[in-house]
Amino acid sequence: MLDVGTLGWSVMIGLIVALLAVDLVLAMLRPHAVGFREAAAWSLFYIAVAMAFGVVFQSQAGGQYGAEYFAGYLVEKSLSVDNVFVFVIIMQTFAVPEKHQHKVLTIGIVAALLLRAVFITLGATLLELFSFMFLVFGLVLVVTAVQLYRHRNIDPVIEDNLLVRLTRRVLPTSSEYDGARLVNRVDGRRVVTPL
Repeated sequence: MLDVGTLGWSVMIGLIVALLAVDLVLAMLRPHAVGFREAAAWSLFYIAVAMAFGVVFQSQAGGQYGAEYFAGYLVEKSLSVDNVFVFVIIMQTFAVPEKHQHKVLTIGIVAALLLRAVFITLGATLLELFSFMFLVFGLVLVVTAVQLYRHRNIDPVIEDNLLVRLTRRVLPTSSEYDGARLVNRVDGRRVVTPL
């Protein structure tokens, strides 16, 4: 088993945090609708970063570990398509303005990274205990895809969303977007915006 020291983990985590911070700062400084060309350029940049990391990792750890990294990267890249699917659902459901979608996406990626550990642990436990859970998880994705396709031409009604209703019961909320602000003051009281 490969022994990765504290320095190695610190450098890797520091690089990830720095890249996410730059991405979030750019999204806040210049909110705009991201077009296909810009999205493709950013995707190529992050793929290049992953490939460069893999080359450095392979040169330091050896061919077997390098091959395992690249195999794992390809698997994760292919599985990340479902994350894009989930983000599209969220953006459509909450009618996020296009110019703020980059910020919301970056925040979503950070939240996904933090929650991934929880869900992987929970999912692995459920799969270990109940093998039929593969079918349940797959069925949830298929049903969601069918519902998204069936309602593709219908504007979402945010008030009908269960998460929105629960949030409004717990947190003071406003019904209006205020630029890219997540929290705002209305009549002297702090409220959460739809963003």
